[in-house]
Amino acid sequence: MVPAANAPAATSAMSLVIVEAKTPATVRPFNREICWHVSASRVSLTILKIEAKEEFWPLKHPFRISRGSRTEAHVIAISVTEAEQTGRGEGAPIARYSQSAATVLAQIESVRTVCGLNRDELQQLLPPGAARNALDCALWDLEAKRSGKSVWELAGIPTVDQMETSFTISLDTPERMANAATAAVQLPILKLKLGGDDADRARVGAVHAAAPKARLLIDANESWSPEHYRKTVPSLAELGVELIEQPFSVSDDEVLETLDHPIPVCADESCHTTADLPRLKNRYEVINVKLDKTGGLTEALQLCERAHNDNFKILIGCMVCTSLSIAPARLLAGYADWLDLDGPLLLSRDRDHGLLYQNGRIGMPASRLWG
Repeated sequence: MVPAANAPAATSAMSLVIVEAKTPATVRPFNREICWHVSASRVSLTILKIEAKEEFWPLKHPFRISRGSRTEAHVIAISVTEAEQTGRGEGAPIARYSQSAATVLAQIESVRTVCGLNRDELQQLLPPGAARNALDCALWDLEAKRSGKSVWELAGIPTVDQMETSFTISLDTPERMANAATAAVQLPILKLKLGGDDADRARVGAVHAAAPKARLLIDANESWSPEHYRKTVPSLAELGVELIEQPFSVSDDEVLETLDHPIPVCADESCHTTADLPRLKNRYEVINVKLDKTGGLTEALQLCERAHNDNFKILIGCMVCTSLSIAPARLLAGYADWLDLDGPLLLSRDRDHGLLYQNGRIGMPASRLWG
């Protein structure tokens, strides 16, 4: 739907275009597009155009964690255009933090008339989350295209090619998780979603038997109790599990100060930005850095630097998403002790020019994708 030619403009500096997609999601996976055209006369002699669209990307298989399941990736894709250059970014609204497509689009709209919008100012205008992530990464991409340099060069970070990434096996019965591990037996690292029930040990044991050479990480997504931790962790250590991610809810994770840690424990839901690090020091050995939590690459770079200085190990993670979300996170590989950047592997299909995965390793993004 496009406003009629004689429709009143919202302001002299802005027009709103709403396009209802007619093609099926399997061809163009979004159902609405919102475009803001903002006068950039006080920024440059060109026009800054911000486009945001909601997209749905079907998954190969249902993806289950302790809080629920999904059959599609739900993301907001953004492009920011100045003159002939366009930067792109993607954010995944996280229901755990009361985010939805509507709230993310509203946050993007709230900064649409900001003159001279830049990454530093964006940190103050929007809270950490999917909206700021998508905009921040699009601004990085735009800056790279303007300058003729890669984002790696702009950020002063060396490239690290062909890094191992984990592949996630979603929560299910031990038998079905073992079958999924068999199908992924050639991959070097498997991350298992667990549910906080009596079957957790059997799940890990079944996967270990099906893929005995794989390194194992586990993610409880806040589903464990202290009793379950005490009962389960010794057997996981015997199976060689390398990492336990977010066993307890954010409100209850102080109990980690009283428990033994034969396996390093990683903060996911408990760690969003650098502001969280002080309270994590005596509870976790590892933090999970996700751009949808930090609110973009700018804060993620600061978080990695500060965490490294505070002697945390680092896992670089992702939501269920396309390669457009993974590309900026891939820049952080040099900080990582573990990579968990498998979002596109869960999709029925990825974006054009998507990241290349081979034998559990992830390559560098093509410039046509991002950066």
